[in-house]
Amino acid sequence: MNSSIPINITSTDALNSIGENIIIADKDYNVTWMNATAVKSMTAIAPLFGLEGAEQIIGMNMDEFHRMPQYQRRIMSGLQEAHRARINIRNKFAADIVISPITSAAHSGQVEGYMVMLMDVTSKAEEEKKRESMIAELSVPILHIWEKTIALPLKGELDHERGEKVISTVLEECVSGGTEYVMISLSGINRFDDSIRQNLQNLYDCLKLIGVECIIVGITPEVAIRIGEFKGIVTFSHSNVGLKYIMSKLDSEI
Repeated sequence: MNSSIPINITSTDALNSIGENIIIADKDYNVTWMNATAVKSMTAIAPLFGLEGAEQIIGMNMDEFHRMPQYQRRIMSGLQEAHRARINIRNKFAADIVISPITSAAHSGQVEGYMVMLMDVTSKAEEEKKRESMIAELSVPILHIWEKTIALPLKGELDHERGEKVISTVLEECVSGGTEYVMISLSGINRFDDSIRQNLQNLYDCLKLIGVECIIVGITPEVAIRIGEFKGIVTFSHSNVGLKYIMSKLDSEI
């Protein structure tokens, strides 16, 4: 099997095709190159540092972008793998940053420079709006829909951090309220991937340990394909069908 890069594709082509902002610096932290995406983003950021355009960033030292350059140098000097952080750019923009050392196989793995990726660059206004939206999503009320039964209509994003918040909130409610059934609705979730399936599976497993059954509703054929298979969890396409299932279970207990 041939694992080499096709001869007609250069490293510059590859880096320019990436939709993230990529900046290359030498081992002395001087900026030497930016990909096309970074040039576009830095055009808006450059004036915040007294520059006329993104091209003037080439040749600048990374120290000039930090309020505490000595702290940044301490992190960079011992960097062996990717370093991730959330940064504030002149109180106007925010971004996730990933800094990775570039090592040379020809020089026994010696660090020859650094690759900086700026991801999810947003204005502070957009950042605040996103934060408020996340707070609103996390404050979705737990609904008491039937005897010993609660429902949680999830909306927006369901990442790992929010998944853990949902688990702790639901567990606390179940223990304090004598809940026996939990119905999770996915009809308001706007993005589905394997992390969502794992979060919901963790919630189901935790509830099972305290004797609470969790069912999931809002599972359309499209969602079923994207989210994959759950282990042991009963799922329904509509909430009314899920509620009938719970009511029949409660009737059989009586």
